[in-house]
Amino acid sequence: MAFDYVIVGSGFFGAICAYELKKRGKRVVVLEKRKHIGGNVYTETRDGINVHVYGPHVFHTSDKEVWDWINQFVTFNNYRVQTVAMYEGQAYSLPFSMWTFSKLWPEVTTPEQAKEMIKSQAWVGEPQNLEEQAMQLVGREVYEKFIKGYTEKQWRKSAKELPAAIIKRLPVRFTYDNNYFFDIYQGVPIGGYTQIFDKLLQGIEVKLETDYLQNKDFWDTQGTVIYTGAIDQLFDYEYGVLEYKTVEFDHQHLEVENFQGSAVVNYTQAEIPYTRIVEHKHFEFAKTASTWITYETPVEYTKDKEPMYPVNDATNNAIYARYKEKADAKNILLGGRLAEYKYYDMHQVIRSALNFVNSDRIAL
Repeated sequence: MAFDYVIVGSGFFGAICAYELKKRGKRVVVLEKRKHIGGNVYTETRDGINVHVYGPHVFHTSDKEVWDWINQFVTFNNYRVQTVAMYEGQAYSLPFSMWTFSKLWPEVTTPEQAKEMIKSQAWVGEPQNLEEQAMQLVGREVYEKFIKGYTEKQWRKSAKELPAAIIKRLPVRFTYDNNYFFDIYQGVPIGGYTQIFDKLLQGIEVKLETDYLQNKDFWDTQGTVIYTGAIDQLFDYEYGVLEYKTVEFDHQHLEVENFQGSAVVNYTQAEIPYTRIVEHKHFEFAKTASTWITYETPVEYTKDKEPMYPVNDATNNAIYARYKEKADAKNILLGGRLAEYKYYDMHQVIRSALNFVNSDRIAL
């Protein structure tokens, strides 16, 4: 065989595998069907601003080992996620905190008052779907103004059809603290994310605009395959098409210094088609005369669209299990968000990749 490992995809999982395996003397090649490395974390410098081309990415973790590992390649700034939610022309703080509750209910100024207000509107019983779970967490009014419209246009499904687990990721706190994440380590790489992948893949053969699936029979003979793409595509949708949430990005350059005053503003009303506007300069506090913004609009997922976030309901998970069994039988190694059909944050992908290359699944 020409290589020990053929790695499909140059996002975090694939790039980390390539880097770590090369350190151990393994011969690796990375196949990337796009024109660039870095997967959905790819950033591109435009007019002095690092644009997050596939949506905003803010690194956060409490895993010190992962934090120390990623800091080999980049220096992070101290950016903290403090999202704005826009509803009927009024700006509210996200995540849900005392700032949110006290503006929504002016008579509420203490945590106990907020809890009592939510309790009076809360869903009673064991939540069976996202709507019921959300109302149990934050009450009916917060749900209807800030969650229902945003979630249903984002997932293109009724909140009653979505699993309750999705909303459990949303922070709710009864303090005047609008930092979205509790993690110890947070920030955005100074100079963008792409430099991380440049360093990870330095000295490694990378074939851009190369679709493994178009020449699968050949590449399968060139080394053990580590596959990070969509698993249903791998088997030509034999057991059905897995569902994903996906969005379209409309990047715009504006000749204004500061468009919205925040890196991310969510638009929670159902009648507004886009879910959020991203202003990229605020991630790195850029001092530029102009700005780049991105409208993110959810669209229906079809096989020709970019798969982004798995819809992990019982039906899709059962389909995935059949694909996983077939991959295991063929000794195709799977990793990452698409191949594992699992929602991962960046630090979780890094942890998964580091665990993978140190496991008995890799021949040392």
